[in-house]
This record gives sequence, structure tokens and C-alpha cells, in this order.
Amino acid sequence: MRDVPWWGVVSSVAAPVLLVGGFTVAASLQPSFNPVANTVSALAARGATDRWVMTLTFLLVGVCYLVTALALRPARRAGRLILFTGAAAGMLVAANPETAANAYPVQHILWSSIGLAGLTTWPAGAWRRGPAVPWALRPAVAAVVVAVLLALVAWFGAELVAGAGQTGLAERIAGGAEALWPLAVVLSCRQRGRYRAEEAHPAVPASAA
Repeated sequence: MRDVPWWGVVSSVAAPVLLVGGFTVAASLQPSFNPVANTVSALAARGATDRWVMTLTFLLVGVCYLVTALALRPARRAGRLILFTGAAAGMLVAANPETAANAYPVQHILWSSIGLAGLTTWPAGAWRRGPAVPWALRPAVAAVVVAVLLALVAWFGAELVAGAGQTGLAERIAGGAEALWPLAVVLSCRQRGRYRAEEAHPAVPASAA
């Protein structure tokens, strides 16, 4: 089983850092913004103060996901393609921002939905079987992760429809979880790679030397 290259580690670490840092900075630049109630898309909407910050964040995080999908060689191709598709759709969200006249334009909703679906379900297509498979790519783990991510996205959707006042909080928690899981998968693959290297080249006991 092939290992994840170093640049895949960099991209998987950068994604959650850029996401959290981006929407934190963008929110701080708004004259009046409630991060619990308002979505991150509002930070990139036409008319928002320094909307370029959140727009750039969407694009950079999307690039990180694309790179991570390319680097996740131990995962099945189907899962990597789903992650790649979700990342590309997320970048298209930035190209179709909300407007003052229409907070939920069709294209924005379309690409947001595809992006969320891809980032939520990709572990279902990435799992493998076998004793040498990293723990994060095992079927049972993938099933649990997808269930948790779906529950978080469902919470966000319910908040969005009901307008219960925690839409932004639900979105940030769901988005953060989606950003952290590729990192967990990458780290598990790298860990398994080190174990294989140690098994192939065991340390020589001092007494034998």
C-alpha cells in the first residue's frame, strides 16, 4: 500500500487552519456579525465588508482538499474522487456568492449542497479491507464517521430551514469536522507507513551489536 507524500500532510493540516482562521478574520472585519446565527457564506456575500477574505478562504481550502485527495493514495479511488468533487464544488461556492437581493441564489445552494455531500460522504468510498489498512480507512470507522458527519450536516440543514438562531454554529461545527477528518486519515496512513518501515527494518538489539 502506497504512503501519503509529505505535501499531502501539509495540505491536510492547512485546510482546517485556513478554514477556522479565514472565517474568524472575516467575521472580525464585519461591523455587525453574529457567528452563532449567521453563515460563513454571508461573509463572502456581495456587499459584505472585505468579502475577499472569505472568498479567498473558500478557494484556498478547496485547493487544500484537492491536493489532499491527490495525496491519499492508500484510499480507494472512489473516495478520492468524491472528495475531489466536493472540493471543486466548494470552490464554486465562492464564484456564486449570496447577494443583498437574494440570500439563497440557486447556483450558490447547488454548489454548497454538492460540496457538503462530497465532504460528508467521501469516507464511504475510501475505505479498504485488510490487516495492513490504516485505522481511519477501515469500513467500521468510515461508517461511523459518515454517520456523524451526516448528523452534523442534518443539524445545519434543520437550523437553516427552521431559523432557530444557531445556523452559523451548526455550519461551523459541521465544516470543522469535515476539514479535520482528511487530516485524521492522512495521519493514520503516515502512522501505518512508519509501522511498516519498522517491521521491514527492525532495530538491532544493543546486545547483538
